[in-house]
Amino acid sequence: MSHAVARWDEMMCEGAVRMGIRRLMVAGAGQMGSGIALTAARSGFSIVLYDWSTEQLNHSLEALEKQLAREVEKGRCGADEAREQLSRMTPTDRLEEARSAELVIEAVAENKETKRELFRRLDAICGESTILASNTSSLSITELAAATKRPERVIGMHFMNPVPLMPLVEVIRGAATSDHTFAEILELTRMLGKSPFETKDFPGFVSNRVLMPMINEAIYCVYEGVAVPEAVDAIMRLGMKHPMGPLQLADFIGLDTCLSIMETLYEGFGDSKYRPCPLLRQYVHAGWLGRKSGRGFYSYD
Repeated sequence: MSHAVARWDEMMCEGAVRMGIRRLMVAGAGQMGSGIALTAARSGFSIVLYDWSTEQLNHSLEALEKQLAREVEKGRCGADEAREQLSRMTPTDRLEEARSAELVIEAVAENKETKRELFRRLDAICGESTILASNTSSLSITELAAATKRPERVIGMHFMNPVPLMPLVEVIRGAATSDHTFAEILELTRMLGKSPFETKDFPGFVSNRVLMPMINEAIYCVYEGVAVPEAVDAIMRLGMKHPMGPLQLADFIGLDTCLSIMETLYEGFGDSKYRPCPLLRQYVHAGWLGRKSGRGFYSYD
């Protein structure tokens, strides 16, 4: 085969990938799901934003409208452009709307059984070529894929928070994820304006395997009386040039999410270095989850 023909075949294959996915569903209209939906809408995709709770859907749409209004006010985008982005998002509380999607990105709570049950339902609804992607921050893609009859079409897409601003997406292959599925998701991620990096299917992948033990150790510093939260955060900001202290970041992520990830790491590796700090567990049991509940290591209006 000549170089020109080989290049033509490569371009045709790339074009097929580019044209393959145009209609997406994002399942879960929380902070991560609505951020993913907005990012995709900005890239020209049609989005169905699903949540079983109409209250959550309405809340997310109001938040998105306010966010876009602020961007228009600051001159970051035009009013027509903002309206167009919103028009590309269709809210629904019917999971059956996934039937027309070429890709479903799951962004529900970081709970293995919740995600597996959603994947079982999506597997029964979606066409056989539809890719099912999980935005899990720590759970096994292989286990989630095992809940379906299409494990070769299941993959991890771990976006960072806040999604519209953060360029990274960890792309995680399960044991059965096909090369074609992986190639499609890499290309789609680039079309979303993000930088994809492959990681293996290990607990916490790379980002949270490194980040969460640091946050957990910062919580231990408070728990053991080494320093107050303000001092811990200031030391990491001023001494290590972190843009946000680890406890402030934990509040932003959600202390329940941090606990869930630490439990996944502890269970997955069986190593005591991943044991969640008792103070983290206590705060979650008290309902002090960070910014979203109004109280965590700091208080929020």
